[in-house]
Amino acid sequence: MALTLYGGPQTRASMPRWYLEEKGIPYELVEIDLRGNQHRQPDYLAINPFGKLPALVDDSLLGPDGQPLTLFESGAILLHLAEHHGKEIKGPAQRSLINQWLLFANATLAIALFVPSNREREFPRLMQELNHQLTPGQPLVGEQWGAADCAVTAYLAYLPIFFPQEDLSPYPAIEALIASTQQRPAYRKVMGMN
Repeated sequence: MALTLYGGPQTRASMPRWYLEEKGIPYELVEIDLRGNQHRQPDYLAINPFGKLPALVDDSLLGPDGQPLTLFESGAILLHLAEHHGKEIKGPAQRSLINQWLLFANATLAIALFVPSNREREFPRLMQELNHQLTPGQPLVGEQWGAADCAVTAYLAYLPIFFPQEDLSPYPAIEALIASTQQRPAYRKVMGMN
């Protein structure tokens, strides 16, 4: 079995890469040069026709074309990894809850953080509720750190990087989560903090 993750610096590829590192799942990383437009070349467009990162090729499963399964979108890749390689999903309810948090991270939280008009309007409310939902030391779904934690925490950990002026003191659970995330060896490796 071989997993190949296509990514590049400062892309959402850091999320599935972090998951793979945390879970100790073997993979090959192929760095795509965005500045050199490598993501727009025919060989990469054959993997992800939208030319975005990340993409994953999993030769342990065949796609409808009889070739190794190819996926794009960080949330879809995380769910696939959780289900087929991370031994994380214990049943339909857990799969649904993981999917809920992955969609929340990519569709709601990311927009509230990075779209300026939404940031002003949604950020405080989302942060307040997320602070309430988080229990320090406890995963969002199941009994162990997993795909849901990876997606949500990745975005939260971007806050001090992209918005260092943001006062997070009203959200102590989020502050604690960011601090503990920044100390995780797999996170530090993926984010180049070692």
